[in-house]
Amino acid sequence: MAPTLDDTVVEVGPGRGSLTDILAGRSGKLIAVEIDRALVANLRERYVTRPGVQIVEGDFLDTDIRSLTGPDFLLIGNVPYYITTPILFKSLEPPIPRRSVFLVQREVADRLVAGAGTENYGALSVNVAVVATVENVLSVPARAFRPPPKVESAVVRLKPLPQPLVPIESLDGFRTFVQAAFGQRRKQMVRVLRGVRNLSAENATGFLEQAGIDPTARPEVVSPEKFAALFAAVRQSE
Repeated sequence: MAPTLDDTVVEVGPGRGSLTDILAGRSGKLIAVEIDRALVANLRERYVTRPGVQIVEGDFLDTDIRSLTGPDFLLIGNVPYYITTPILFKSLEPPIPRRSVFLVQREVADRLVAGAGTENYGALSVNVAVVATVENVLSVPARAFRPPPKVESAVVRLKPLPQPLVPIESLDGFRTFVQAAFGQRRKQMVRVLRGVRNLSAENATGFLEQAGIDPTARPEVVSPEKFAALFAAVRQSE
């Protein structure tokens, strides 16, 4: 669903403004966050007569979005592929956009929508799924760009869950926990949990059974819901 004149939209990295031009005509307020000073100057000159368009100079990862938007806004961006994951994670921290749309590398899109037990399932899949649903809405071939990049791309849409599976204030710890687990993805979960949390075999098995996880299962088959349940069980005992 496209933004409307009732929406506040934040654009990540407007660059030369090709998408900004479209968004400016479709949103009630547009806030474009750009890190490049020269591009910021060009954009401010272009939109000087458009009071509904605000150009913010700075790194999106360091920007206080709430101070610019309030609690209700949409987020969109053609994000640099080398910092896709940090931008995704920031978009899932308060204030969480009502909807986020990103152009990402196709391999990242495949990981974002992957389910447990599939080839592309991993830490990124889990860490996003506990906060939002993800749709791969459009494939974008390399030939759509000039010059064409060496990778294919895709457009993904994220919508926050009504209730996150992990408390927002615990997300950093959860992400570290999941990343460590998938760093040992070929090991059984009982061995993973013992290593990650320095537990005895008995305690690790108990936590896994409490979360409904087979101790002999490997991380790649454990669903986001069960990872969240395991994390909660371990945290409650600490």
